[in-house]
Amino acid sequence: MSDPKILFVGAGAIGAAVAAWVAEHYTEVYIHDIAEIQVALEANGVTTYQTDAPSTSRRTTPIRTLKHLADTRQIDIIVLAVKNYSLDAAAQQVHAQFGDRPIVVSMANGAYNQSVLPKLFSKVIYCVVGFNARRDAPVVVGFKTKGPLLLGTPDNSLQPELHQVQAILERGCPTQIVDRLQDAVHTKIVVNLVNALDALVGRGSVALSDSDAYQKLLLHIWWEGARIMRASGYHEYRIRGFPSFMMLRFAMFLPSWVVRPLLSRKLRNVVMTSMTQDVLLRGAYQTELDSLTGYVLGLAKRAGISAPYNEAIYRLGQKHFHPGFVPLRCEDVLAAVNRASS
Repeated sequence: MSDPKILFVGAGAIGAAVAAWVAEHYTEVYIHDIAEIQVALEANGVTTYQTDAPSTSRRTTPIRTLKHLADTRQIDIIVLAVKNYSLDAAAQQVHAQFGDRPIVVSMANGAYNQSVLPKLFSKVIYCVVGFNARRDAPVVVGFKTKGPLLLGTPDNSLQPELHQVQAILERGCPTQIVDRLQDAVHTKIVVNLVNALDALVGRGSVALSDSDAYQKLLLHIWWEGARIMRASGYHEYRIRGFPSFMMLRFAMFLPSWVVRPLLSRKLRNVVMTSMTQDVLLRGAYQTELDSLTGYVLGLAKRAGISAPYNEAIYRLGQKHFHPGFVPLRCEDVLAAVNRASS
């Protein structure tokens, strides 16, 4: 049997890295993105490197490209590796070209994709990405660890398709099938609450102005998120490398000097959040603020849970995320939280 034909739509940090890793093992891997990125992909392939060992781990992988989706109709698996703000348009384009025949895999953060994709496709697999990556240039990606990728469906259907996709992605990156997709999705959303905070203070791009203030902000937004998810009926799904809800609970009551080294180890896996890249590297024209922090605040309202830290950070993001944004000081963000709470 010939290899399945796999198309990655979106060559951001995660999409490009996973596509490159899979392309090392399969001949029929294709990638598609907008014009300027497409040109770089055609000329250079994708270069990946591990941030802890950039010189020895650097590797360039050539990948076949599709300049236009109409260049082929023979695709078996389509991996949508686009952000939430691009998902509707990308899904419409894919459906217009390929219809409902391929298996569709969504790598988007959060739960927004579950409201979009089932309207167009009957074979949708959701992928919770359990690692962080940074795109230094259109086709150069740094990562801390490979994987894991967590695959699932809301009702645990599509088992043959799940196992087919798992076997393919596993060749390039640790991948597992989960039977509690919604718990995994919502646990990752809690972790993703750091995205808006990091974008506001520029962590990964500039030095933090006050590490104690940052630590307090981070612990509170995560703990608020954990409480909101529990009140909304979701249970923690342990994802390697991410802090557990129990750790967050204990950290809230421990001295900051005790928590700091534990938190630092967890944050080493986050090279630069995707929202920080959107805001500081790509001009803040679009972000996932609404589909991540805004979504959690919606759950909080329905559950009757107070979330002053996330609420203040959401409002600051709405106000400041625009072209020309300059990172805020951690102590100023904390002061904004205190003013909103008083």
